[in-house]
Amino acid sequence: MTQVSDSPYHYERSLKSRYADEPINTYLLRPIAGVIVWLLYRSPITPNQLTIAAIFAGTAAAYCYSLGQTMATFLAGLLVTLKDILDSADGQLARAKNLYSRRGRFLDSIGDFLVDVLIFGAITTTLYRVYPMTGTILLGVAGLLGITLRVSYHVFYYVSFLHLEDRYLTNRLIEEIRDEDRRGDPVALQLQKIFIAIYGWQDKLVARIDDWSKSRARSLGENGHERFRQRWYADRIGLLFSGFLGFGTELALLTICSLLDQLLLYLWLNLLLMNGIWILAIFYRKIILAPRTVRLVFTQANN
Repeated sequence: MTQVSDSPYHYERSLKSRYADEPINTYLLRPIAGVIVWLLYRSPITPNQLTIAAIFAGTAAAYCYSLGQTMATFLAGLLVTLKDILDSADGQLARAKNLYSRRGRFLDSIGDFLVDVLIFGAITTTLYRVYPMTGTILLGVAGLLGITLRVSYHVFYYVSFLHLEDRYLTNRLIEEIRDEDRRGDPVALQLQKIFIAIYGWQDKLVARIDDWSKSRARSLGENGHERFRQRWYADRIGLLFSGFLGFGTELALLTICSLLDQLLLYLWLNLLLMNGIWILAIFYRKIILAPRTVRLVFTQANN
């Protein structure tokens, strides 16, 4: 049974956090998605139905890419943007109507991965017709792997910040099946197993990168570690760096290159530019943020 809300719609309540979100989401995608949520707020349409619509839009984009035609690629770029907007709208609708669920959380992430596989497969196939060489395939695989890992990195720090504020605690940094999951929604449990198969190793890798980045904090005591954690996951510059690695920014780059019919350029930008930003984000935390935060914590402890 679907739910029609009787309470008034408030845009701000549909957002997770302006502070930690991607800039393109804050200033462009979420306001557009907010219009969709406003239109659907009193309808029986559910967030999961919007998620499925986003998956269909992404699948249609992949089909258009596979055609290898200029106008089809242009249309694919528009469909990628539609997918991204619907991807924002499903979560905003869930928060606005208080319909957040573990089932929807996993469906959204699994759908994102499925769409990524289809889109990068289609782009690589299309480019291979023009550049039939192993390097084209490797570039496509690197693009898929890169976007998946970078988005996982963004999500790790986004969720870590939200946890500081005791918000969205049902979104775990690393998903593991617990007794409460086995006793809960059986559909959510099956989706969780698929999610872990896709993202489990990625989340653990990002957690290891985070541990390596903040290794200078090992000398702090228990209280020091807590103060360090508060500053570490709420650092504005660090969140801004990781904010450029979320789906909103990643897919905006794909859209621009698609509208210009420059898919090969996109794969190179994906490999060089986006991974370059990722490396800068990691080393900012390792080289600048970690020692600075340790000094601040020690100074506070000695005052």
